[in-house]
Amino acid sequence: MAIGNYIKEIGRGKDGARALNREQAADLLGQVLDGTVTDLEVGAFCLAMRIKGETAEEMAGFLDAVRSRMALLPASDVPVVVIPSYNGARKLPLLTPLLALLLAREGLPVLIHGTATEDKRVFVSEVLAALDIHAQAATKKIANGSLAFVPTGTLLPGLQRLLDVRRVVNLRNPAHSLVKLMNPVDGPALLVSSYTHPEYAVSMADTFALVQAHALLIRGTEGEAVADARRTPKMQAFVTGQATDLQAYQAGSLTTLPELPTSIDPASTAAYIQSVLQGHSPVPPPIAEQVAHILHLHTHLHQALLCAP
Repeated sequence: MAIGNYIKEIGRGKDGARALNREQAADLLGQVLDGTVTDLEVGAFCLAMRIKGETAEEMAGFLDAVRSRMALLPASDVPVVVIPSYNGARKLPLLTPLLALLLAREGLPVLIHGTATEDKRVFVSEVLAALDIHAQAATKKIANGSLAFVPTGTLLPGLQRLLDVRRVVNLRNPAHSLVKLMNPVDGPALLVSSYTHPEYAVSMADTFALVQAHALLIRGTEGEAVADARRTPKMQAFVTGQATDLQAYQAGSLTTLPELPTSIDPASTAAYIQSVLQGHSPVPPPIAEQVAHILHLHTHLHQALLCAP
């Protein structure tokens, strides 16, 4: 179907818009990702979806379109821990690389994928570069105990272009939710994802359930998928889409706050991460709890996959 017909359905305003089914959503986003539509049509799609909001079935269709076009990483020996990183740091140090490196130290294969989506934040690529971890130019198998960073543009250039629309219209679009829901691995993966506002917790949970995802979902630090070092967020696990509450939200801050760097620049953040990894500084308790939950969930998932017929 021509994209204009889809826009006619989704662009009738918040109350008059009609949701697409999974197949229609996949077709619509596929045309956007393939670059067969005009910039005006892409803008209309983004604004219409921003006003209407995405249903779980639409998100599942969007994920279908992304996965069928993505340069997937080969499966690893055990499920890959996948951490999307798209929000970056505005006020607090970006500790997503610390979470990833703590998990890799436990022997897990870990993938961070992401890109800079705004101009005034510190992004994961910058902190990783300060740690001498550089972006991969191609997708390849991740060894156990290793961390790989793959930019979004390497996974799927069309998805990168859709994310970049935000720089023009200054509003998020479905791509900003998609990247936190997708599995870029051609095999089992445990997705560690986050939301910024409570309504996204509901929509993401509905999508995980529909696509039968394996995931850990938290309200992260400034939208990043790492626990706030100052307090423990609610953590929810999904195994084949079935949700289980793992950790209740801790109101207030810790009794003893960790000594975080006072600057959020990449060099200061990388120095702090190295200090933690070398044992000179303690792992912030909320992040240690998140690591423990991920390890337990990963073990459960791996065992379940081994026992599957």
